[in-house]
Amino acid sequence: MSPSIHVLSSNAIKAAYSELVPAFERTSGHKVVTTWAGTNDILRRMKANETYDLMIMGRATLDDLAKAGKVVAGSQADLVTSGIGVAVRAGAPKPDISSGEAVKRAVLAAKSIGYSQGPSGVYLIKLFERWGISEEIKSRVVQTPPGHPVGEAVAGGDAEIGFQQESELLPVEGITYLGPLPPDIQEMTTFAGGIHTGATNVDAARSWIKFITSSAAVAAIRKSGMEPVRQ
Repeated sequence: MSPSIHVLSSNAIKAAYSELVPAFERTSGHKVVTTWAGTNDILRRMKANETYDLMIMGRATLDDLAKAGKVVAGSQADLVTSGIGVAVRAGAPKPDISSGEAVKRAVLAAKSIGYSQGPSGVYLIKLFERWGISEEIKSRVVQTPPGHPVGEAVAGGDAEIGFQQESELLPVEGITYLGPLPPDIQEMTTFAGGIHTGATNVDAARSWIKFITSSAAVAAIRKSGMEPVRQ
């Protein structure tokens, strides 16, 4: 088998990515070795000078790493877009999330509110600040550690209502997925791939990016709650 491709990736793309790996490995001969991490953990690993062939994360963070010399400038390629979804524990009452104001009421009424340390969590913090409720809900906020899905906190009763990328909520058992945030407060995140400056298997990494953005990947990406970005 050809040399392995070592990837450091955001958890947001995990469901579709994992479904696509076997077909890519079979057709390319390359083995894909992936380290899954939240945004903060990715940044920590970069500060520790860990090396990979390919990095996959929110486009803004990837671009920042390119400016910092950790990602090859110009190698960034958009892969998928993902919105933020909302969930409650299975069997719990379903709050109205049909509008921004309805979501705000649901958050204020919840005994605990879960969100991640990834792009969706960063956005939720800003949204709560914009609504002027940050201090009011401060004691009820549950920010999950890197690599721990918000859906699991919801399923386990640690968060009454949870927010995360749709693709990270959908695979979790024990929750009721209420749907995406309404259009008036939705935030779409583009997840992109880029070549790490310490990469040793650049051509294979580029071929993996090409596969993720090919027509063969569309069904898996959409099934996971994301939309493909075709090159």
